[in-house]
Amino acid sequence: MDPIRKLRSELERGISRAWESLTEGWREVLTRSSGALTQYVRAAKQGGNEESNKTFPTWALLAGECWETAQSVIVRIELPGMRKEDIHISVDRGRLQIRGIKRSSGEDEPRFYHLMERAFGSFERSVPLPSNIDAGHAEVVYDEGVVTVILPKSEATPPTQLSIR
Repeated sequence: MDPIRKLRSELERGISRAWESLTEGWREVLTRSSGALTQYVRAAKQGGNEESNKTFPTWALLAGECWETAQSVIVRIELPGMRKEDIHISVDRGRLQIRGIKRSSGEDEPRFYHLMERAFGSFERSVPLPSNIDAGHAEVVYDEGVVTVILPKSEATPPTQLSIR
């Protein structure tokens, strides 16, 4: 095989593998983290450069986890770089609602960005909850960019051992 054809073949295989890997990564993000994909809405600024705002990301991942024990349901959501005063949490119609505003520290300064992957603005994230929770006795803790919500169950449900027939 001539060296140019060999090089072309190797390059095509490499590109194909890279594309498959990228496709697999996005497929996992969409299937496993679709709830974490959160839209941020930037407030229109008076006198601001509207064109530069269009280049900033408006979607970001707010990764989370939710699990239950015999006594409670625990939800953790990553909210890096946020102040607790800008986070609002409620339970409404069987869903934990997390709303907030993520602010940029340099919003008022003109900057020439080489990289901008962080989204800023107001957002809302919703997490479905089981029906047997007591929202009135929930605890909320915000520590190191992670909000943890502990929702006690209205009735404790210990694990049940099931027999196999």
